Amino acid sequence: MSAELEIVRNARSRRAKLSVDPASGRVRLTLPARAPLKAALRWATEQREWIDRQRARLPQARPLVAGALVWIDDGERLIDWDESRPRRVTIEGNRLICGGPADGLSRRIELWLRREALRVLSAETAEFAAKAGVTVASVAIGDPKARWGSCTSRGAIRYSWRLLLAPRFVRRSTVAHEIAHRIHMHHGPEFHALADALTEGDPAESRAWLRAHGAALHWVGRAS
Repeated sequence: MSAELEIVRNARSRRAKLSVDPASGRVRLTLPARAPLKAALRWATEQREWIDRQRARLPQARPLVAGALVWIDDGERLIDWDESRPRRVTIEGNRLICGGPADGLSRRIELWLRREALRVLSAETAEFAAKAGVTVASVAIGDPKARWGSCTSRGAIRYSWRLLLAPRFVRRSTVAHEIAHRIHMHHGPEFHALADALTEGDPAESRAWLRAHGAALHWVGRAS
């Protein structure tokens, strides 16, 4: 059991706590700074039934394989693969056309999705920055589990590439949020007023969508 656990010491914790990360499926055991480890591991082992129930509720893995559907920029695309085609990935209507050997297909599609995410998010960041009258030092993408975007005080903005798999209004609301941080590096009333002014539609809808469906985006590309 201990090999499956991520053990975290937290000085503010008052008791042992188990949690299952919906984005990764990892089981985390959070302990007070001086709590005995052996007793905590024994207790965690006794919670196997609870852990199994939580894992059963996790989003389903959605591998990037031939015939699968993947949501890209407000539309589902069918992965249309034929080994005889070139390796490069292209969009044609509602199909994601790809070729080359079956081995490595998922990786090739994910690399294409990452490049497309960087292209789209860079363009939208420039659009919202112009709207807000601010500059952006750089735009990059990654695959964080805990946040969808971040902005440094120097104007370097980084996004989760998986925003490309979310509805367009969710992605653009996230961009507006990070651009608002170019003026307000906090989450006070002034920040929220600017973020709301930049966002198209109701930003609460975007936040609600990510709370309800965001974890499932992290399971796109995972093997069943």
